[in-house]
Amino acid sequence: MTTSEIISSGAGRIAWILVIIAALAGWAASAQINQPKTPEAVMAATPPSVDRAASGDAPDDPGPLATDISPAITHADLSKAARKVADWQLARAERTFNQQWTYAALYDGMLAASKTTGDERYRDAMVRMAQHFDWKLLNERFPHADDMALGQSYLDMYLETRDPIRIADIKTIMDQLVARPDDPSKLLWWWCDALFMAPPVLSRMSAATGDRRYLDYMDREWWQTSASLYDPAEHLYFRDSRYFTLKQDNGQKIFWSRGNGWVMGAFAKVLEVMPNDYPSRGKYIAQYKEMAERIASIQGKDGLWRSGLLDPSAYDLPEVSGSAFFTYSLAWGINHGVLDRAKYEPVVKRAWAGMLAHIYADGRLGSIQPIDGQPGKFKLSASYVYGVGGFLLAASELDRMAPDAAPIRPRITGISHVGYFVSGLPKAIAFWHDLLGFDESYDLKKKDSDEVRIAFIKINDHQHIELFNEPSTAPPPSHR
Repeated sequence: MTTSEIISSGAGRIAWILVIIAALAGWAASAQINQPKTPEAVMAATPPSVDRAASGDAPDDPGPLATDISPAITHADLSKAARKVADWQLARAERTFNQQWTYAALYDGMLAASKTTGDERYRDAMVRMAQHFDWKLLNERFPHADDMALGQSYLDMYLETRDPIRIADIKTIMDQLVARPDDPSKLLWWWCDALFMAPPVLSRMSAATGDRRYLDYMDREWWQTSASLYDPAEHLYFRDSRYFTLKQDNGQKIFWSRGNGWVMGAFAKVLEVMPNDYPSRGKYIAQYKEMAERIASIQGKDGLWRSGLLDPSAYDLPEVSGSAFFTYSLAWGINHGVLDRAKYEPVVKRAWAGMLAHIYADGRLGSIQPIDGQPGKFKLSASYVYGVGGFLLAASELDRMAPDAAPIRPRITGISHVGYFVSGLPKAIAFWHDLLGFDESYDLKKKDSDEVRIAFIKINDHQHIELFNEPSTAPPPSHR
């Protein structure tokens, strides 16, 4: 055989190999196209995004565990744990804040942390974030629920000030969503995580505007998803349709901890703003209570839940993100009289103690499963922003359960200070200081007297209430 024949023969074999590889690649691509794409699968199919890189990590040496926190359900202890974790996460994550669903859950938790601790730094960081993004959502994949999740924190901040810019972009996208006809061949929220991402935005939009269209649309789509993914025998949600027939090694169905945590968190967020007389509210409460009972019944001895709910022995570590959302939702149910306190309070107390065992000395919250769409294994040090968000939400609800819970302070916005003429200064101070929990920062005395002329009540670093201990010099006119 000549050299040219050898080359020709070799080239021919290579050509046939390339044809076979191309055919196999085409078959694989075709098979993939026919499968539902999870958000995580889409991300995995593309180069690593800044979100995946920035949402968390799992170092080999995270340092020692914290020894300065207590599982006691007191305002002081809950605030200390929340502050420790929030401070660590804010310092690491603020430079990589983005509009993805991963961070959206963290933002919800940061807003809750401000209420738990009374520290405005967390809320102020959320306002800076929102301003950086011009109060806009991602919208390249409409109507993908994940891209709407950020709207929860935007709307919560909008309700504080009613500043139209905070709601404009969300309203545009939600109006487009509710006008969209359903596609009979494709479920809108085909994965259970979606119930945490979009429904709380729609329910808050309805509360913010008084427009029932948003709530009605959410209601219709929620129950379509439930009809597909909720298992009425197990009282748990499949993550998506791929898991209808798959089994764990022990023969049990596959139910993902964080997926069901998203759903339980969604119940709390939706029911919190849903009118008591909404026609299907009782249906939500019934399913929520079914899930709560099932989840409580499979709680681990360490107070937490494994990544695969019905085969805990297959997973070495507890999974903190799913456990955090369970804890948040169950505590919400207790606080709102939906769940029996005597039955569920021990559950949430064990869960809280279990999560605290995974806080490191620097504030890292570990044992959180990385971005995924199914049960999986991970390092003990793994920490991701959405799990921290769930933890801070849980802390906020547990703080309301604490015997010494701080009073819920009304937020005063739009003014730097306001003055009131009062006829009984001690009673006025008692109202603002003892009942509402604000601080009396200082006072001014009357000339040549120890009697107080003006008492100043500190709302925050920028706002004060001035209480004048004297009759008004310009009383309002009487109305008849």
